[in-house]
Amino acid sequence: MQNYLVAMGVTAGLYALMALGVNLTWGMAGMVNLGLAGFFAVGGYATALLTKAGFAIPLGVAAGAAAAALAGAGVALVTARLRADYLAIVTLGFSESVRIAASNELWLTNGSDGIAGIPGPWRGTLSPSGFNLLFLAIVLAALGLVLLMMQRLAMAPFGRVLRALRDDEDVAAVAGKNVLLFKLKAFAIGAGVLGLAGALYAHYTSYIAPDIFAPLLTINIVLALVVGGVGNNRGAVVGAAILVILLEGTRFAAPLLPFLSAAQIAAMRELLISGLLLVILRVLPGGIVPERIGAGRNT
Repeated sequence: MQNYLVAMGVTAGLYALMALGVNLTWGMAGMVNLGLAGFFAVGGYATALLTKAGFAIPLGVAAGAAAAALAGAGVALVTARLRADYLAIVTLGFSESVRIAASNELWLTNGSDGIAGIPGPWRGTLSPSGFNLLFLAIVLAALGLVLLMMQRLAMAPFGRVLRALRDDEDVAAVAGKNVLLFKLKAFAIGAGVLGLAGALYAHYTSYIAPDIFAPLLTINIVLALVVGGVGNNRGAVVGAAILVILLEGTRFAAPLLPFLSAAQIAAMRELLISGLLLVILRVLPGGIVPERIGAGRNT
């Protein structure tokens, strides 16, 4: 039971990291990014390839975050003139392109079989329980540092410019702000955080494959951010924790429904989760921790 709870904590921490990355581009800058699974995959594959080749784990994780940040900057340049639904479609296409490329480039990613045996910090030295606890501490430390960074960015002039772009980028441009540069920076930083989460995931599970980076991952993170509070960093963390609790907690409803098949129970779980999320958003339309409009900073 302890290992299960620790695994839930690690998953919640990784989801929170991804929600923070998406919150910067979508919640603060107003750029709808549905390509998060692609950036997550870039970070995971980059560190997997490097550490399997003998590089140190910290270097692999840093390279994964950097590779995702570069990919994010590239996407920002390509989509500089796109807004709203068009931006969402293109970023989703980027994510699917990464997944398809990972499935077919056998020489690099081993295709659909994935990459196994990715090293983890002291995996062979510690017991499984000890390794899980250590990795939970690593993920929480990374989450704390990223949350602190995002909070400082939100309160800085950089964050105020991003919110101005979200409200009306034409007005921000008239005010003398370099819209393209700020978009590029926001996309790169947000993608870098997503890549960091992907790199940590690879070292935790010791295995990555294209199927892991399916669109469902994007949907889950977007749900976490919406439930927690779009535009609020603390809300992103809270929403990720609540989503993981709902996803895992509904598993315990199976014994209460012995007359249903496994497929029917899975459908009931999805229905229950959807209903609970709708109730939360009905009662709290701005999320559990909504953004404080006009306060000058996130709460």
